[in-house]
Amino acid sequence: MALLTEHEQRQVAEAIARVEKTTDAELVTVLAARADDYAYIPLLWASLIALVVPGVVHYLSGYLTMYTLLVAQWATFIVLCLVFRLPKVTTRLIPRSVRHWRASNLARRQFLEQNLHHTLGSTGVLIFVSEAERYVEILVDEGISKRLDDSNWDAIVQAFTQQVKQGQTLAGFIACVEACGELLKVHVPVTHTRNELPNRLVVLE
Repeated sequence: MALLTEHEQRQVAEAIARVEKTTDAELVTVLAARADDYAYIPLLWASLIALVVPGVVHYLSGYLTMYTLLVAQWATFIVLCLVFRLPKVTTRLIPRSVRHWRASNLARRQFLEQNLHHTLGSTGVLIFVSEAERYVEILVDEGISKRLDDSNWDAIVQAFTQQVKQGQTLAGFIACVEACGELLKVHVPVTHTRNELPNRLVVLE
């Protein structure tokens, strides 16, 4: 299932178009389903539990033969690998710092891949969301960072993050774009008409 429907994606694009009429900034929005598949995490946890738990049971009860112990370890490993691969379970196994680090890295890659560093006057703005990690970040090029301190984006990011957690991603995007627009039209006002980058929402599924 799509993260946002085509109609919802158009609403985000329309919000960007409205904002860019009042500022020289070039806004790009990116929505990722998740920042990483974290393939090694389920394997790591499944291996650790499969090694320890059957062994502890055998040590405390003496019930398991060596053959039964081996079978129990393999069975535990296979079952846990399947369970831990479920997206909601996988996310809970990963430390928040690791999830946010991966999401932050993806945001920076997208800043480059969407050519935000090549805009006239270095006025690129990336609004990035990774749903699985409940992560929101706003990245700006130096033409904007010279006029607006990073702290200006903190309240906008916090509000958007809460909306993502509540499943209100579309409303969050539109509110975030509009809030950014209010700042940008004051500090980076429009001087000439241009549209260097597409206004669409980039979706990474």
